[in-house]
Amino acid sequence: MKKIIAGFFLGITTLSSAQITIGDTTGTATVKTSVLLDFPPNQNKGIILPYVRTLPTTPTEGTLILDATDATKARVKYYNGAWIDLSGQDADVTTALSTQPTVAQVAEAAGEKTIIGAASSTANGVLVLESTTKSMVLPIVEDVRNIPSPAAGMMVYVNKAGAKRLAVFNGSKWSYWRP
Repeated sequence: MKKIIAGFFLGITTLSSAQITIGDTTGTATVKTSVLLDFPPNQNKGIILPYVRTLPTTPTEGTLILDATDATKARVKYYNGAWIDLSGQDADVTTALSTQPTVAQVAEAAGEKTIIGAASSTANGVLVLESTTKSMVLPIVEDVRNIPSPAAGMMVYVNKAGAKRLAVFNGSKWSYWRP
C-alpha cells in the first residue's frame, strides 16, 4: 500500500512540474523551475518543425512551422499576428515531402495534440507548450557543421564563442538569428 501511495504522489509531482528532458536525464538548464522542455547539450541534433502543405487558417501566436505550401520555396516561419519568415531564403523540399504523410494518409483527429505544462489548451498544434512562466530550451550545438544530416525544419541554438544564435534549416541552407 505504501508503494502505491508513494507512486501516486510521485506521479502527481511529476505532472505538476510538467518538465520534460529529451535525450538524457539532466538536459542543459541548471535551474529547472523555468523550463518545460529541455534537450541535452552538444548532441549535434535538433528539433524538427512540422512540415505544412497548407498554412493554418487560425494559428496561435508563437506557432513555428516549415512552410512547404510550395515545395520548391520552403521556409521556416513563425506566427505573430502574421507569418514571419525566419529563413530569408527558399529551399526545395520536394524529396523530403515524398516521405512525409499527407492528410489523406493520416487522418488527424480534432484536438489531437501533446500538451506539456497544462491539462488542456486551446492552441492548435501537434506539440503545445503551455505556460506563462516556463519556456523551451532548444537543442544546443557548438556548430551546425557538426550535425551530420540536418533535416528541413530543424532548429537549434548555436552556443559557440562569439557566435551564439538561433539557427533554422529550411532544407537547403541554415539561417541565423542573433539576439
